Amino acid sequence: MKKIVLISLACLPAFVFAQDSKYTVKGIIGTYNAPAKVYLRYRIGKKVKIDSVILKNGNFQFTGTISGDPVYANLMFNAKGTGMNYSDYKSIYLEKGTITITGADLLGSAKVSGTKANEDNVRYEDALKPANDAYDALDVKKKSADTTLQKSESFQRENNKAEKEIAAQEAEASKKFIQENPDSYISLIKLDGYAYSADYVDIAPLFNGLSDNIKQTDAGKKFAERLPKLKTVALGATAPEFAEADTSGKILNLSSFRGKYVLIDFWASWCGPCREENPNVVKAFNHYKGQKFTIIGVSLDRPGDKAKWLAAIHKDGLNWTQVSDLNFWDSKVPAQYAVRGIPQNFLLDPEGKIIAKNLRGDDLEDKLEELFGKI
Repeated sequence: MKKIVLISLACLPAFVFAQDSKYTVKGIIGTYNAPAKVYLRYRIGKKVKIDSVILKNGNFQFTGTISGDPVYANLMFNAKGTGMNYSDYKSIYLEKGTITITGADLLGSAKVSGTKANEDNVRYEDALKPANDAYDALDVKKKSADTTLQKSESFQRENNKAEKEIAAQEAEASKKFIQENPDSYISLIKLDGYAYSADYVDIAPLFNGLSDNIKQTDAGKKFAERLPKLKTVALGATAPEFAEADTSGKILNLSSFRGKYVLIDFWASWCGPCREENPNVVKAFNHYKGQKFTIIGVSLDRPGDKAKWLAAIHKDGLNWTQVSDLNFWDSKVPAQYAVRGIPQNFLLDPEGKIIAKNLRGDDLEDKLEELFGKI
């Protein structure tokens, strides 16, 4: 199964995106009738919008109006009509025109057609199918192994190596799609995800290669504003200075850690993948803390959740410096570092230059072994 990273998340001329656009979503799921329902969930700004319709002979339809860019949305089917759940869903983009959902008794296997962004998204999903199939096969292999084998270091290293290879395959497929579809809104959206693990030297040319129509969408303008920040945290750049409060309220400066290799680790108590990754970070820290190496944890915990932040630090054994302004995705330091997904980290050399990023699994310990030798 594809690894999840938490992230904060059809081309018409630019002037069309600025106008209100009427959309219709219609489809058929088997021959269901009441109480079966389909739910439509999407977000406008910080507001979540939810609509629902009762099926009639399997048919359903939603209509509405959006302003600006296509809007990412989820359709969810519940045969009992008792509320939304993600056991059977389909992701779509709301945009001007009619979006058609056909050919299945379940939403998850339905076909989407009718508008450019949605048809482009289908092509993108087809391009990533080999990588996603490989993730699924790896997940089956992992779950079929007995518990003792799963916990062995050799099995975990083999699994991590396989995941890295699939992730590289996925990234290459995304890059190819973006390059070949410069006038697709989906290319812009997928570039945002690609930027999580790529460096500025790879990201900037892909954005610059997009059409002017796409660059002039709201999302395109926001990405253009983000590019300079991505450049400041590129490999080889000096990490941006910051001053933030630790768990006791004392203000700490990044520059005060000069002279050591420093891992800036972005995480949060509410982030499942972060908590799953923490044992690997703890292992590396305990192994190399006697060297010129330390960690600064930067939390994206929510306002008012200091107790949860502290509890997670204690439970996970994160015995290194921790800072946060407890402002969730509006936190200052993550914004400085163009962080849009967690877990994410940056490894700095003793002069404060960024020498590696996103060291997950065994990668962190392997990099430290490269720097300090085998201990």
